[in-house]
Amino acid sequence: MPEPATRRPGARRVVVAGASGLIGSALVDSLRADGVAVTTLVRRPPEAPDEVEWLTDTTPLDPGVLDGADAVVGLNGASIGRFPWTAHYKNTLLWSRITPTQAIARAVRSLGTDAPAFVSASAVGYYGSAPGRTLDERSPRGENFLADLCGEWEAAALAAGDHARVALARTAPIVHEDGVLKPLLLLTKLGVSGPIGRGTQVWPWISLDDEVRAIRHVIDSEIAGPVNLTGPTRATANDLGFALAVRMNRPFLLRAPVWGMRLVLGPDATEALLTTDADVRPVALEASGFAFRHTGVEDAVAAAVPAAG
Repeated sequence: MPEPATRRPGARRVVVAGASGLIGSALVDSLRADGVAVTTLVRRPPEAPDEVEWLTDTTPLDPGVLDGADAVVGLNGASIGRFPWTAHYKNTLLWSRITPTQAIARAVRSLGTDAPAFVSASAVGYYGSAPGRTLDERSPRGENFLADLCGEWEAAALAAGDHARVALARTAPIVHEDGVLKPLLLLTKLGVSGPIGRGTQVWPWISLDDEVRAIRHVIDSEIAGPVNLTGPTRATANDLGFALAVRMNRPFLLRAPVWGMRLVLGPDATEALLTTDADVRPVALEASGFAFRHTGVEDAVAAAVPAAG
């Protein structure tokens, strides 16, 4: 197992790509609230002095944007929650992750020994489905589309070179109204939620609060290589769905058949997101001294969703 990371003083300046997304916007707010200077990379003309335009043409990212930063965080990627995953959209999922990551890695590499740490997003989808096994950062890559995507994503980040500390943040689905809960909220509100397939498949999860805290922990520590950003306790699809139903004071009864999900969402999305069974543990994170605020999926749901009146 990884040795506990040595803590160092908190970051003074961080560059964030993908700052408009759920995780990115929360991370930027958290950093700035603590007085950390944040530069965001945006795909439009800059509207503030701390914004830098990139990826709007073939111009490479100027390494000078990263010079003097403690870390650059790459969070780019089209939503995996958009269905179905057509051949065209799978290309979008790939391009939107690989291209920005390659651009950051090239800029980081060019700075040599002066390079900032590179915290590059990945996903627990790296492990695919592994029923009955406990997975940690040493576990092998899975064999579905999402696992292959994560493998290419991480390889692009590691091209930043040997001088840079590269952390591969394998993030679990975020328990938030705009995260993994989004497709479940309406069904639960209407009283038509229930087990998805068997319902006993293990789903990795993490609260948005702990996700942001974990990324900041990785920035401020010496963690390198893969690090699972996932909650510390095991939860099944039923555990998450039932916790949401209880929180909203609604029933949890109607089972969604796998064949129906494959018909509506497509086989790749169904197998990668809904019927996957992956008990992923945050071994590297906990070994480095990180303490979760939300230790159970019920806690995470309670933090994300107002209780029914």
